Amino acid sequence: MTKTMTKYQLDHFERKVRRQFDPLIEDQELLVKQYKTQATDRAVEKLSKKIGADKIIAQFRKAEKMLEDARATALTFFEKKKPKEAELGYKFRKDSYGYNEDKIRLEDCEEQLRSWASNLAEKEIEKRPEGARLKQLKELKEKAIDTVMESGTPDSLAIALDKVSQKIGLRWDTDLVALPSVKKEN
Repeated sequence: MTKTMTKYQLDHFERKVRRQFDPLIEDQELLVKQYKTQATDRAVEKLSKKIGADKIIAQFRKAEKMLEDARATALTFFEKKKPKEAELGYKFRKDSYGYNEDKIRLEDCEEQLRSWASNLAEKEIEKRPEGARLKQLKELKEKAIDTVMESGTPDSLAIALDKVSQKIGLRWDTDLVALPSVKKEN
């Protein structure tokens, strides 16, 4: 009568086979990979010349070099030309996570210019009546917040906030209008 092996015994033998063969297979695969890489490199060169791809690749390499030069020029330009109070976008700052001088794109340059132009436009708008009003409202809001933080008593706070609110045409404490009484119909 033949004795069958248990699942545990089969698993043990399988693991042992793997322990013995896997290191040898991995070593041989690395050796084969090395030879395959060398053979592929030689074949790429021959095939490239045979089908004429070497000219296209050379042209592509030249274009990438020009793009790399343009990126470097753009990076230097924006670093040197940035206004004193302006900040460079994160893609232009070397200490930034998003910085990669090989990845600067045309869109990044346009975005940086738009950011600086927006700051200039904001300063121009402040000179217009609408901009002056916005600036005044922001300053009054800041004053009201300061008043809240610096107040001593609720009564003095309400009086101080009423003075600030009057400057924008409002009252701090507004009385509620009584609702008209509802007549019951019979």
